[in-house]
Amino acid sequence: MFKNFILILAASLIGSLVGFGQREIVEKAEIRVEVEAVNLIVAVTNQLGRAVTTLNKNNFRILENGKPQTITNFGIESNLPLNIALLIDTSASVKTKLAFEKKAATNFVFAIMNPGDRAMLAEFDTGVTLVSDFTRNPTQIASQLKGLQAGGGTALLDAIFVVAKDKLNFPAQRNIAVIISDGLDLDSNYSTREVLQLLQKNNILVYGIGTNRIGTSENLRGERILNKLSNDTGGRCFFPYSDEQLHYAFNLIEEEVRSLYSLTYVPNKKERDGKFQKIKVKLVKAKGLTVRHRKGYYAPS
Repeated sequence: MFKNFILILAASLIGSLVGFGQREIVEKAEIRVEVEAVNLIVAVTNQLGRAVTTLNKNNFRILENGKPQTITNFGIESNLPLNIALLIDTSASVKTKLAFEKKAATNFVFAIMNPGDRAMLAEFDTGVTLVSDFTRNPTQIASQLKGLQAGGGTALLDAIFVVAKDKLNFPAQRNIAVIISDGLDLDSNYSTREVLQLLQKNNILVYGIGTNRIGTSENLRGERILNKLSNDTGGRCFFPYSDEQLHYAFNLIEEEVRSLYSLTYVPNKKERDGKFQKIKVKLVKAKGLTVRHRKGYYAPS
């Protein structure tokens, strides 16, 4: 009986893959070694804002908290399926711009979706409402967009948090959140830090389309929020003031999300303090290019 108990105990000590990125547990006798890999989605653009896809592993250097890291996996995939969350601001502050938002979103879903991609639609004012769950049919999203109406306050951060938590919780997949809003947030309970923590954990790229330059009003506070969310996740923000600029912005987003580099590294020093670990990706022998990626992650505690 004692012998059987030992066999059962030994069988329970089998390695598994869990957590953010990958955690490889290798056990030998009574020694357990845990290795956590960090996955980065990286965008590289030229001076015209167009995606650059000709770089190789040797063109990239990764620093975590200022310390060089070794890239263990590298690739660029143009045909990976996307999970696209479209978040539309329907608060009272965008009432005069809602038609612009709906037109922009409709054109975008038809332009970006390829076979295999999934898209969903959520609207937000004081709260957030799921208008259309994930679908592979852009016509379904376009149909639902027509019925959106404006009114109420604005809870931008709450809406992003809910969608990131409940709908884009696939860290190993390509997750894109496209936010069409003036950026004004007056009613959220979640903070920018809490939202960014979840976005970075789930490896979600945020692309913002600011509507505050449509018409005569401009609000820099709204622009700062959208810029913060996009910059810290590796995405981009656009503030068009015409249909032509909007069309160009969506073309750049479509091109970019199909041209993202995937880099993986295992931190040289694993922190267990729950603090933010800063990541910096640098380019080598690639002058005049801009690199964007999430700015880090929160270590487990």
